[in-house]
Amino acid sequence: MTERNGCCVVKNVPRGSGVQQTKISLHGSSDCEMIALPGGSFMMGSEDADARSSDGEGPVREVTLSPFLLGKYPITNRRFNLFIQQTGYKTEAEVFGWSFVFWLHIPGERFRFIVEDTVAGAAWWCKVPGATWTSPEGPGSKIDGREEHPVVHVSWNDAQAFCHWAGMRLPSEAEWEYAARGGLKQTKYPWGNKLRPDGQHRCNIWQGTFPNEDSGDDGYIGSCPVDAFPANDFGMHSMSGNTWEWCADWWDIHHDLAAPIVDPQGPSTGSSRVIRGGSFLCHKSYCNRYRVSARTEQTPDSTTSHMGFRCAQSL
Repeated sequence: MTERNGCCVVKNVPRGSGVQQTKISLHGSSDCEMIALPGGSFMMGSEDADARSSDGEGPVREVTLSPFLLGKYPITNRRFNLFIQQTGYKTEAEVFGWSFVFWLHIPGERFRFIVEDTVAGAAWWCKVPGATWTSPEGPGSKIDGREEHPVVHVSWNDAQAFCHWAGMRLPSEAEWEYAARGGLKQTKYPWGNKLRPDGQHRCNIWQGTFPNEDSGDDGYIGSCPVDAFPANDFGMHSMSGNTWEWCADWWDIHHDLAAPIVDPQGPSTGSSRVIRGGSFLCHKSYCNRYRVSARTEQTPDSTTSHMGFRCAQSL
């Protein structure tokens, strides 16, 4: 597991057109709500003032996708638990014996007993032995009452294992952005260009002064239920904030602009995978990556308290 610095890394179709909701069965044991998306062409990326060229957000390019299914929600603790119960799978955080936890989420009276180390230059990231998907803040913490929160402390490899078991796959980065945009053209967020339309919170991100104070004005400190905020016009929940989501693609900041761009899968090799969507730790002053075009990367074996995933399936 690679230690990384920073908050994020430890980094057009008509509105609603052709969109249908469906459910698929995971080994006959649980329903997983999926959205059937029609695909087609959309404008991917951004070149606006907030876009980060160093992250490869631009240039804006036309991308065409085949129809596909995407999870209405990120995979929850409840659904991940079903996978574990049926397979006995051990996540990489369990195999390595530790994971990264954000410092303010560790009770002060336990901090010196359970924190083994912190990341140089980003001391808010703590190496906590025993931090896993069932103990998100380390030993003594539980997911009781958080069954409908996104599962965290899962690596890209763990997400792949779940998808294989469920007969699905991780979305490509292009599929993820297409779904997050919800049929809107070149807006910042899944719902439009204003972060808080009519003064209402639409996602779970940081409020306050990072990394020392999170006021929780949006109702949450840390993760929240996957349906806590309204869906976009495609019916997708939690596409901005809450937890980062793994995509299938290897990371690169240079895009193949050869026309036409159809069902892009990213580079054939690499050292890190793309993550999308931002998390409850994102704030404009430090990590303005909860925009739909924003992107960053992590090594496939990395696990943190703010990274999860959702599943896709080809049609």
